[in-house]
Amino acid sequence: MKKSIKFFLVVVSLCFVQESLAKIWLPSILSDNMVLQQNSEVTIWGWTTHTSEKITVIGSWDNEGVTTEAYQGTWSLKIKTPKSGGPFTLKIEGHEAIEIQNVLIGEVWIASGQSNMQWTPTNGLLNAEEEIKNANFPNIRFFQVDQHTAKFPQENTPGKWMECTPETMKDFSSVAYFFARNIQDRLSFPMGMISSNWGGTPIETWIPSELINGDMELKKAATKVEEKPWWPNDAGLAYNAMIHPLSKFNIAGCIWYQGESNRQNPNSYYKSFPLLIKSWRDLWRKDFSFYFAQIAPFKYGKMDAIDAAIVRDAQLTTMLHVPKTGMAVTSDIGNLENIHPINKQEVGKRLALWALVNDYGIRKLVESGPIYKSMKINRNKIILSFDHANNGLIKKGKKLTNFKVAGTDKVFYSAKAKIEGNTIVVYAKNVKNPKAVRFAFTDTAEPNLYNTEGLPVPAFRTDSWKFE
Repeated sequence: MKKSIKFFLVVVSLCFVQESLAKIWLPSILSDNMVLQQNSEVTIWGWTTHTSEKITVIGSWDNEGVTTEAYQGTWSLKIKTPKSGGPFTLKIEGHEAIEIQNVLIGEVWIASGQSNMQWTPTNGLLNAEEEIKNANFPNIRFFQVDQHTAKFPQENTPGKWMECTPETMKDFSSVAYFFARNIQDRLSFPMGMISSNWGGTPIETWIPSELINGDMELKKAATKVEEKPWWPNDAGLAYNAMIHPLSKFNIAGCIWYQGESNRQNPNSYYKSFPLLIKSWRDLWRKDFSFYFAQIAPFKYGKMDAIDAAIVRDAQLTTMLHVPKTGMAVTSDIGNLENIHPINKQEVGKRLALWALVNDYGIRKLVESGPIYKSMKINRNKIILSFDHANNGLIKKGKKLTNFKVAGTDKVFYSAKAKIEGNTIVVYAKNVKNPKAVRFAFTDTAEPNLYNTEGLPVPAFRTDSWKFE
């Protein structure tokens, strides 16, 4: 009898322990203060120790529950979100209940890249003290992904959502903050910015390793990037840890600022950059908008070096050939002595222009500077035509700078240029039979050609000659 009672007590104790250890849990991206994408279906997912229990999710915006059944401890379902608003709560109910509080419905964007995207007001920002003091925007929310790597794709990442305050803004991506603020100033949507970046990283570490290692050209090019102990170089390491865990979270789009580290293998950027965009869109199963900053001028070494110029050309080529992309040109807001120029306000503003026009329909704005369209040879001169120059071209300064012309020998000479209506006429006395023009095609070029809206012309070339 005593043995039976003892056995019964042991069983009861084990059941109590199991119940006390039972748990429902969520990825860190689903937490207090989050922003969910408006007017869409969003995925809510997580895990449970009751491996096949029913899970119900209820959003306070409509109080309609959606139920699913866990499979081997994992569960996932979709709920519909309304137009922007909040704050709301989100309840997850199973054998226990979780309530996510202070949830907003609005627009969600990822901000990724290397150090110029990572750069915070504390690191260095124009008028930093004033900007930090004024950063009270409770409807802008930040999610900071911790920097870490993984050899295989992960399902969760450390991080948390925070309201925008002077205290949180000063240590968050300046570009992401000003992007969000420019959109909110125009549209009043709540904005959720997910910052996932790592200074110094080459593009390869943000792309699935099988895509780099399965392409002999990209695999070989990746070996040219010098290894450092402070950031990952190997393909996929940042992608696995810092991008893949976010992929179930619905987003409006992505902004990107990266490329400086790929000066060591610039020719491969023509292939790797479109590949990154495609791989992320495939991961989300969504052709979201992807806007990026063209890398700024800087004295990396020789003044006439063109490694960074090739990266810029690859960025321009990507914009011209990959749908739903756009580029913020930074040639006039860089600093030749500082690889981290402090005018991040203008970078965020120019990226936001692309979203405001193309994602949010404000057609009266102009999102791009003039983009080279075509050329015509007229004796010893070349006439250049541009898109995004309907209201004309302007120069800042006495004369246009940074134009070069080459003939069939492919040797480029400094050229004179003048504005004629919406075109540029270029000529060089050393080139009697011109064949090609290059504009701002050095690492340090700071040109002075704009449209009347004040947006600069990006570096370009009319030729398709191979670089040595």
